[in-house]
This record gives sequence, structure tokens and C-alpha cells, in this order.
Amino acid sequence: QVQLVESGGGLVQPGGSLRLSCAVSGRTFSAYAMGWFRQAPGKEREFVATIRWGGGSPDYADSVKGRFTISRDNTKNTVYLQMNSLKPEDTAVYYCASRKAYTGSRHQSEYGYWGQGTQVTVSS
Repeated sequence: QVQLVESGGGLVQPGGSLRLSCAVSGRTFSAYAMGWFRQAPGKEREFVATIRWGGGSPDYADSVKGRFTISRDNTKNTVYLQMNSLKPEDTAVYYCASRKAYTGSRHQSEYGYWGQGTQVTVSS
């Protein structure tokens, strides 16, 4: 059983930064591609970013490209999402997910394990 626990969410002003963390336990972390998704109030959950199990070839949604950075530390079994230049429209619950594959994916259905989510609120 793979367990994912997100942390690092909170309230931040527009233009500010946050770093989300997702700690993974229960399996060989390095064998899983990882992804971040988010769900805003009244909207469907959407793709944010993904990274290969080796840490290369990150992929981002157009809405966050150039502002968010996904990374991972396989020695700590943790994946990160650095979020800069935050906007009110980034307000959402952010989820990390793992996929037992080499490459990442934008499709939620391809991820087998999910965290409980962490709230990010961007407001003045």
C-alpha cells in the first residue's frame, strides 16, 4: 500500500510563493512517476505538473508554466511543487499522485495512489 501525505499549503497574498511537499511511503518511491493536480471550488480536478521517476522531463499545465516547478528527492521519498507568482485563480486543493511507470502523465486515471490534499488560498 502506497501512502501519500501532502503538506505546505496555506494562505498567501497574490504574487507570493509556497512550496508543497508530498511524502511517499510504502513502496519503492523511485519506481513511480509523480504528479500534482488541483481542484478549485465548483470545478473539476485538473492537471498541474508531472515528473518522471528519475526526476527528468517535467511537464506543466499551460496555466502554471513558468511559475511552478516540480521536483523530487528520491533519497527522501518526497516530491515538491514550488509555486511562485501565485494568483487568486491558483486557489484550490492540491493533490499529489503516484503512477507506477517511468513517465509521468497528465491523465488522472493513470495514477493509482492519491494523497488527501492540501489547501492553497491566494488572497489579499
